[in-house]
Amino acid sequence: MDDNIKFYSEIEKYEIININDGEKYSIVSNNDIIVDENGNMKLLILNENSSGISFFNKNNFSEVPWEYVKKIGTRTVIVDIDESDMKKNNL
Repeated sequence: MDDNIKFYSEIEKYEIININDGEKYSIVSNNDIIVDENGNMKLLILNENSSGISFFNKNNFSEVPWEYVKKIGTRTVIVDIDESDMKKNNL
């Protein structure tokens, strides 16, 4: 296989870090990735609840378009996005 291919099972424990402000967003498996019908990654959905699963509180999410994902390293996913460019959602 191509050396540039990474499987989700390999990156699910990688930490997501925004190099724009140094913010850490937990690990990939605690967040979501939106994939289009052609298999292309479109959005990284970042769960902003620091306490993990919440049954009674609203969940806060930020959408990061995939073009802001700059590098998938050996243990991290690096994004470079200003907070004002993130779309915020509550569920």
